[in-house]
Amino acid sequence: MKIVTSLSFQGQCREAFEFYAKVLGGKITFALPYSEAPPEMQVSNPDHKDWLMHCWLEVGDQALMGADMPPEWAPNIDKPKNGFDVSLHTDDVAQARRWFDALAEGGKPTMPLAETFWSPGFGSLVDRFGIPWMINTNPPADAK
Repeated sequence: MKIVTSLSFQGQCREAFEFYAKVLGGKITFALPYSEAPPEMQVSNPDHKDWLMHCWLEVGDQALMGADMPPEWAPNIDKPKNGFDVSLHTDDVAQARRWFDALAEGGKPTMPLAETFWSPGFGSLVDRFGIPWMINTNPPADAK
């Protein structure tokens, strides 16, 4: 089984996923604009024809899915994302710092990356696309 987070955007999916691919060292393996979708799945607004109906980003054996969602399909798409975070885990504090700094660029840190009682480096942020992230450094096996 694989659990994959799907992220929704309003016209920024391609830009966001190109950014995530660069930051995370991944590769976009599929990107379908609405203009290439079956006729029954076309968006009503012609300005949205280049929006992505589906995008898939592979990062190692993990993945993120994404799509641009017209307001008629996602009435609350313009509201802040709430109730989830995309969570990245690493054993390397320096890697955690690189991810945090890159994702926070143009966004808003909500908890600076720092040592906590459970992690040698944890932080959270909302990126410039409105997606919430948590960056966690796993403690060493001998940590108490």
